[in-house]
Amino acid sequence: MLKCCIVSACLLSISMPIPAQDCPEFLGITGLPFTAFEVAVSGDYAYVAADLEGLRVIDVSDPSNPTQVGLYDLEGSAVDVAVSGNYAYVAETSSRLRIVDVSVPSNPTPVGVTDNLDGTVTGVAVSGNHAYLTLALGGLRVIDVSIPSNPTDVGYFNKIGFGSAQDVAVSGIYAYVAAYWGGLWVVDVSTPSNPTEVGIYDSGDWSEGVAVSGSYAYLAVTSGLEVVDVSTPSNPIWVGSALTPAAGLAVAVSGSNAYVGASSTGLRVIDVSTPSNPTELGFWDENGNGRIAAGVAVSGSYVYSTVGADGLAVLDITACGGGSSIIFWDDFESGDTSWWSSTVP
Repeated sequence: MLKCCIVSACLLSISMPIPAQDCPEFLGITGLPFTAFEVAVSGDYAYVAADLEGLRVIDVSDPSNPTQVGLYDLEGSAVDVAVSGNYAYVAETSSRLRIVDVSVPSNPTPVGVTDNLDGTVTGVAVSGNHAYLTLALGGLRVIDVSIPSNPTDVGYFNKIGFGSAQDVAVSGIYAYVAAYWGGLWVVDVSTPSNPTEVGIYDSGDWSEGVAVSGSYAYLAVTSGLEVVDVSTPSNPIWVGSALTPAAGLAVAVSGSNAYVGASSTGLRVIDVSTPSNPTELGFWDENGNGRIAAGVAVSGSYVYSTVGADGLAVLDITACGGGSSIIFWDDFESGDTSWWSSTVP
C-alpha cells in the first residue's frame, strides 16, 4: 500500500535532497569529559586520540551510553588514530607513530613505536602492512608495520614548502593528502620505499581533512566541503562545493552522504549523491552551543563525532537517507501521518 497526501507540503521526489528532521539524531555522549581530536571505530569500540590524555577506548555497543573502558597514556599528544585488526595506530605530534594492542579493549598495551620522523605528525592512515603519516612541515612518511613491535620507516615523500600536510586517506595504490594551504596531493605508494606525487589539486583554500570513496576525494576545507574527481589520479578536478557556517575540520563518507566536522557549528551532513551539487541535509550542534567537531567516523547506522572537551558523541544517521531514496516528505516527524488522507493500492 502506498499512502498519498493532499497538502502542498508533500513533495514527490526521487532525486532532490530532503532535510530530515532527525538527521542526525543525537543518542549519547561520553559521561567522562576529555579532550578529543580524532576517532576511529571498529566493531563495538571507538578509539579516540585525546591529545595529552592519550588513547581512549570507548564501548559504543549501547549508542545511547558510550562508556570509556580503556586508556593508554602516551608520552606525547595524540592527534589522530587508525585501527586495523587488533592494533590501534596513534599519531603523536612528537614525531612518533605508536602502535597499541587493543585486542583486550580494557587493557590497551603498547607494542611498538617509531621515533625521529623529522616533523610534527598530524595524521595517520593504515592500509595492509603500511601506515601513512602526514607531517606538518609538508610530506608523507610510509611506515612498514608488518611487525607491530618493530615499525620501520621505509619511504618519504618530501613536499616541504608546499603546504602543511594535515590528513591522509589511502585507496588502492594511492595516498590522498590534505595540505593546509596546498589543497590535495595524490601520491603513488605502490612502491612504499618511493612514494611519488602523480597529481595535485590546488583548492585555494586550507584543507584539514580528506576522505576517499569511489572516484571522488572529499576535502574538509575552511569554507566547508569540496568534492574532487580523482578518477584520473594525475589530473584531480574540482566538481562541487558545499559551504558550512564554520571551517571544516574533518570528513567521513558513507553511501551518498559526507559527514563534515566543523570548528564551531558541530557536525554537518551533506548529500553528495550529485557530486557537482553537494547539499546539506542536516546538522547537529547541541543546543547551538558551538560544538567543535574535530573528528568524524561512520560505522553502520551511526556517526561518531568528537566534541572538543566533552569527549565523543554518537548520533543515529538512519533518517539522513541520502536524498535519492526518499519518495515522500510530509514536513513532520517521521511516522506522522496526520496529514495523509487516503491510500491507493
